[in-house]
Amino acid sequence: MLSTTDFRRGLKIEMDGVPYEIVEFLHVKPGKGGAFIRTKLKNMLNGRVVENTFRSGEKMVKPDLETKSMQYLYREGQGYVFMDMENYEQLHVGKEQLGEKGGYLTDGMELTMLMYKAQPLDIDLPASVVLEVTDTEPGVKGDTVSGATKPAIVESGISVNVPLFVNIGDKIKVDTRTGAYIGRE
Repeated sequence: MLSTTDFRRGLKIEMDGVPYEIVEFLHVKPGKGGAFIRTKLKNMLNGRVVENTFRSGEKMVKPDLETKSMQYLYREGQGYVFMDMENYEQLHVGKEQLGEKGGYLTDGMELTMLMYKAQPLDIDLPASVVLEVTDTEPGVKGDTVSGATKPAIVESGISVNVPLFVNIGDKIKVDTRTGAYIGRE
């Protein structure tokens, strides 16, 4: 059991059989009456954000979350296929469940998947990934110092702003948290 005193950003709680993640919280102590906590909670199943108020000292249930070591195998239609590293079973995850994170997956990548009652919720990506540029405007000799950028499409299909000297076929390092170009490999 979790108490409202345990509340912090990123804490996961369960209400009405649904796992939520605390996005924001504010402890309010009015001059009259008991203290309470205002929160913004993100539904981990569908991504909706709701606001809720809890009385101070109220108890919450900790959701039954587990992490599994998975390997990304390939993209299939509108989803992704992962393999459980313990029992080698394959798991199909829809594109809408991973959102933007699916654009940073590369074949054979090992990662950690967050599961709730055997249903995938989220994946933990490494801080950066190396992706190959598949489409961009050709680089011009001498465009190395200007600081200007151009859009480039990488192998997974996402667009990344890169310096002007990056060409098709170059491997670039991309920050998975911000989607920013880090450097060439």
